[in-house]
Parts: sequence; C-alpha cells; structure tokens
Amino acid sequence: MAFNLQTIRDIRNHISGELKEIYPEEEIQSLFEIMVLHILGGSKAGLLGNPQRRLTNEESERIMLFCNELKTGRPVQYITGETVFYNCRIRVGPEVLIPRPETEELVDLVLRENRNFSGTITDACTGSGCIAIALARNLPAAGITGLDNTPAALKTASGNALLNRVSINFILSDILKNGIADAPKPDIIVSNPPYVRESEKALMHRNVLEFEPHSALFVPDDDPLVFYRAILESGNRVMDRGGKIYFEINEAMGESMVNLMESLNYIGIRVVSDINGRDRIIKGTLK
Repeated sequence: MAFNLQTIRDIRNHISGELKEIYPEEEIQSLFEIMVLHILGGSKAGLLGNPQRRLTNEESERIMLFCNELKTGRPVQYITGETVFYNCRIRVGPEVLIPRPETEELVDLVLRENRNFSGTITDACTGSGCIAIALARNLPAAGITGLDNTPAALKTASGNALLNRVSINFILSDILKNGIADAPKPDIIVSNPPYVRESEKALMHRNVLEFEPHSALFVPDDDPLVFYRAILESGNRVMDRGGKIYFEINEAMGESMVNLMESLNYIGIRVVSDINGRDRIIKGTLK
C-alpha cells in the first residue's frame, strides 16, 4: 500500500480519503501540511509547491504510519511531539494539554496591558509551561514562576523553558490546597486551570477525550469554579493591593466568574471575548 505513495500529490489524495470520515476538509489540509513538513523537512513553499516531488520508500512508510495514527484520533501534536504557541516551540505529550489558540489570546492580552513589565508573575496550572514561556520571551525583565501539581508536567515545562532559552522557576504545588502560596509574591497572576464541566464531555471530540489528560481538563458540575476560587482566595492573601489577575474561562461561566471575583474583593472586572466572540477570558484587580 505504501508503494502507491510515490509523490506529495499521492500523499494529499491518500490522507483525504483516509480521514474524510473523521475530520473536515480544511482540517485535513492542515494535517497534510504538518505531516509533510514533519516527515520530509524543508520549507512549506518548497514542498507543497512541488506536488510531483518523489518519495523514498522510507518516507512513504513513515507517511503511512503517521496517517494510521491520525485515524485513531490521536492529536497530531502528540504524534509530532510538539506545537507552536505564540512563536514559541512547545513540546507536548500525554502528560500535558495541547496549547489552544484562545490561550494565545490570553497571553496577548497580558502582554498588551503590561508592556515592559519588570515585576513578578505566577502562572498557576502551568502544564506544558506555554503561558509562562511566552510571557518570559516577551517580558525578559519579569520574574516568572509556574505552578503545577503534576511532576510529569513540570518536567515537560522545564524542558520547554530550556528549549526556548528562558529562565522560569517551576514549582510542584497543589493549587487546591495551597493556591499560589508556594510561589514568590506576584504582581500578576495568570492561569488557564481546568474548567470543563463533567457534563460537557459529551460535546467534546474523541481526540481530546481519549488522549489528553482529564485532570487538566475537567471539574465537577457541582463546583466548576473550584480552581478559580482557590487561586483568587490565595491571591487575596498574598498579592498587594492593585495586583492583577487574568484567567482563561469556560465560555458558559462568565457571569459566575464575575460574581465570584466581586465577592472576593476584586474590582475592574472585565470579561473578554475571543476571536470567535466567545467569553473566554476574564481579568480583574485586587481592591
């Protein structure tokens, strides 16, 4: 079967046929490009602009294996082992969530509102370290700490910091028990904690449910703001007046988050919509 994959055009036709029942056409095109660039190397223009470029037998076999993994629903980022987040190269595996575009919007908001910032930042529930690393790359004078309760995630985050040549203090910490108390006193808190309610599992794609870590995704329906509350209460105790906080949130929980933050002494609260018009970010200041 691999013998028939002789050119880049053959790859495109093969992957389209194999994945059409799983992914929409525009996503198949994206997967095709990632596959070709990952396995064949070179530039996007050089490869995709030469559909008659012939494959070696080894390349053809690797394409087939890659496509077979995609058919299982395994996320392409886990197959390649990495992704790009805010112009940073981030390695990922099943111990961490794959960074999402809406999280880039969270980082972008923090950077736009804190240009040339030189204080301290805590990234709670850091996971792959993508938020902390993107902030460190763009705010080189800031002191940044990443907290997570999973040793495997912190190992990945530390490796990503080295890969991107930034200095970040990663600390193993149970956010639900200690909030952000294990980090140096922050001027800014940023967090993308677990926020998907258990009842929302039915709405999620299998490549998320079957492959990404549930502990980094899901919260109980009867207390969906549990991580936010722990971080906000801790911030109330350790931050100075005027300290800022930024969260990525469940689009259905904007009003509940406003009420929670108001009840815990935060002001200047604003819910921010993402590029698709969904309420995905909230910010506030400690009164």
